[in-house]
Amino acid sequence: MPDPARPAVVQGVLERITYANEETGYTVARVDTGGSDLLTVVGALMGVQPGEALRLRGRWGSHPQYGRQFHVDDYTTVLPATVQGIRRYLGSGLIKGIGPKMAERIVGHFGTEALEVIEEAPERLIEVPGLGPKRTRLIADAWEEQKAIKEVMVFLQGVEVTTSLAVRIYKKYGDASIDVVRKEPYRLASDVWGIGFKTADTIARAVGIPHDSPQRVMAGIQFTLSESTGDGHCYLPEEKLISAAVKILQVEAGLVIECVAELVATEGVVRETVSGPGGEPVRAVYLLPMHRAEIGLTSGLRGLLDAPADRMPAFAGVDWDAALDWLRARTGAELAEAQREAVRLALSEKVCVLTGGPGCGKSFTVSSVVTLAAAKRAKVILAAPTGRAAKRLTELTGVEALTVHRLLELRPGGEATYDRDNPLDCDLLVVDEASMLDVLLANKLVKAVPPGAHLLFVGDVDQLPSVGAGQVLRDLLDEHSPVPSVRLTHVFRQAQDSGVVTNAHRINGGEPPHFQGMSDFFLFPCEESEDAAEMTVDVVARRIPRRFGLDPRRDVQVLTPMKGGPAGAANLNSALQAAVTPAGEHVPERRFGGRVFRVGDKVTQIRNNYEKGRNGVFNGTLGVVTGIDTVAQEVAVRTDEDEEISYDFAELDELAHAYAITVHRSQGSEYPAVVVPVTTSAWMMLQRNLLYTAVTRAKKLVVLVGSRRALAQAVRNATSGHRHTALAHRLRSVGAG
Repeated sequence: MPDPARPAVVQGVLERITYANEETGYTVARVDTGGSDLLTVVGALMGVQPGEALRLRGRWGSHPQYGRQFHVDDYTTVLPATVQGIRRYLGSGLIKGIGPKMAERIVGHFGTEALEVIEEAPERLIEVPGLGPKRTRLIADAWEEQKAIKEVMVFLQGVEVTTSLAVRIYKKYGDASIDVVRKEPYRLASDVWGIGFKTADTIARAVGIPHDSPQRVMAGIQFTLSESTGDGHCYLPEEKLISAAVKILQVEAGLVIECVAELVATEGVVRETVSGPGGEPVRAVYLLPMHRAEIGLTSGLRGLLDAPADRMPAFAGVDWDAALDWLRARTGAELAEAQREAVRLALSEKVCVLTGGPGCGKSFTVSSVVTLAAAKRAKVILAAPTGRAAKRLTELTGVEALTVHRLLELRPGGEATYDRDNPLDCDLLVVDEASMLDVLLANKLVKAVPPGAHLLFVGDVDQLPSVGAGQVLRDLLDEHSPVPSVRLTHVFRQAQDSGVVTNAHRINGGEPPHFQGMSDFFLFPCEESEDAAEMTVDVVARRIPRRFGLDPRRDVQVLTPMKGGPAGAANLNSALQAAVTPAGEHVPERRFGGRVFRVGDKVTQIRNNYEKGRNGVFNGTLGVVTGIDTVAQEVAVRTDEDEEISYDFAELDELAHAYAITVHRSQGSEYPAVVVPVTTSAWMMLQRNLLYTAVTRAKKLVVLVGSRRALAQAVRNATSGHRHTALAHRLRSVGAG
């Protein structure tokens, strides 16, 4: 028996990976060392692929359940020397463009010289039947890239960076990767998606950057501000920023104050006195893009409101009684007084807001606005923040609606094709689901509206505010805002028959929902979170399909208050995937870290990526996995905008499963059926506007699963959290001037 304390070296071929944690790089794998049984090896085996020959250095050990193991301290890859080894190595999926069949051909043609040919004379690959110049070039490039990435990985292994991040670092900096990591590790946090301050800080510590280095402290301040935008803030009050940065960085407050001043002086951040929620002066610190967006949005809205030109002059002196009579004859329906006021505002004011809850006639009002504008031959454009909302708007009006991103034709880097210098050609722009607009996107949108055009924002202000920074719709509806608005409050009779609509309004008014006698609104009581999770899976996978004939993947969406916990999105996604898209002999799949992606999986994009698709793919975009190509090393996803998007295997951390998503992620979408776990384990997240948002996502059916106590807390808790934004203050100030 080998001495467990003595360092040892083992050489063999990696057969399969049993487990890999993408966050830590910890891997459990089986290696063929030439003996009768495969050896279990455990440790940080970043980037290894089945078929690779490895020289492993480490120690022998034993696991009480799994027996003898080899604990890896570090490793190097060794190119195989036999025909069989080379064939397996090339066919492992390591080199993009070579699968098992092509590996067979290459090795069949070149024998043991195959790797030497790829390394030194890749142009000779064209000798292999079925390999043309294009594929030959792809293989040669992929070989060089994986060699270079391996070198970067070997270096990064000592500083705790995961495989996928190592690939991203290499793609960003190329041959300069190691130099950047050594000398400017905090650059990674702003340059490379997936690397935040904490990861950069770990790397910086490993390469010897001092704890109190100004480079570290300034990066930490910017990280603190960036994190706050994730909580919806456009800025942080300076005292709050300093105390938060001190806590994160564990340094003296004086050093943080000095570094804030240095960042202000070098324009890394902006410091400005703004008016707080009570009108008190606040010393605000912004990240530069947030400050520009808030200033730009204020200026853009004021410019539209004050524009002397009017691209719909026909409505300036229109006989509204005659126009609305014509509309009634055309549609066969009478508008309520508030709806008529909304129609008048939209067609006579340059900027206005229409808000209201479900069943109050927002949709019919929008359709009426579009019908009247079209009757006067106005150029109307309809937009919404998500693909699903845009589709719904198209169905409602008969006019094609686009997502805001597609409308603006965002380019790589996030810049819009349409802006102040190249405005959209429209007389009226209607933006639905405006509660989802964050300050960055709203600024881009308003910039693209031509002077004299009319802009109508439509949304439910009682829903959750945007995932991104700001609360644009709420600020536009501020009581001192110069933007005119109408709020629809009357629930129409046909909507009163819907339990979904009735209970949405009850919840919004602070009253518990009714379940008795409801055919579309149910509660399955479960006191424990674990029971609620189990019941949620049963409801989605079996009960709803059996009773209502709805497809569990296409028609049913689980919306959770939070990601973690037994009834959180992460745990429910694993359980729902097993129930709805189980593993099977003929179901292609690809493991990435702790997740497995299968053909048929419901997935969501979790970052804005301006490089993908026609005009980028955005945080919250939903889709379905339609293909997994192990040779090209790509996963194909069809999004809810009917666009096919390809993801390299190394990019799969941009995707998460979407059988269950947080309520925040569901904004702007509608689903036939919604299932909501409401448990006491999510106590801090149980808020009225969160439950209201979840319920209003459903078209036909709502099922709540959980405890009555948790439900009562959600209905009772009207606090929605204050966001640090100065848009309302800026609009008031400009309006007063």
